Amino acid sequence: MIDKKEQLLKAGRQLFSEKGFKETNVSEITKLAGMATGTFYNYYSSKDQLFMDIYNEENIKLKRKIMKEVDLDEEPQKLIGQIMLLNTQGMKTNPILKEWYNKDVFQRIEKAFREEKGVDQVEFSYSFFPELIKKWQDEGKMRDDISPDMVMAIFGAIVNIDTHKEEIGVEYFPKLMDYLMDFVMKGLGMDV
Repeated sequence: MIDKKEQLLKAGRQLFSEKGFKETNVSEITKLAGMATGTFYNYYSSKDQLFMDIYNEENIKLKRKIMKEVDLDEEPQKLIGQIMLLNTQGMKTNPILKEWYNKDVFQRIEKAFREEKGVDQVEFSYSFFPELIKKWQDEGKMRDDISPDMVMAIFGAIVNIDTHKEEIGVEYFPKLMDYLMDFVMKGLGMDV
């Protein structure tokens, strides 16, 4: 017998992929999972929580896929560029991860998830990357007066800028992202 929580995850993943977050409701999820609506609340406090669990699973799958496609021994600037490109492509082609770009939806559900489970439960970055940055710093491939965690925060900020295209001006993308990456890489002591 399939675990009920797994059934909810499977049904939620299917419906969120087909209809999106906003157009999917709990009763549809439980109907597809073959259970009563009330059963949903034994496992999840809200549709938002279920979505974030699915989002995190999809995000981790994407990160693992990317890491299989890149060469970690590549020069830092090339490797970071490849990872950021593959991440953006993966986010835009996965219907669940694509919700990242729907700021009204994502801000609400991420906030609720963080409040309920805590910031440590939201994993949007590559956990091994600070070690790799430290290695590059030790090898003189990157300036060492900025902590690896701050470097990760800088790269995270660049990724988040993409969610503000409309506010910044869509006509500036993707060239704006190219310039920012160039500036950041040079600022970190890595010529592009």
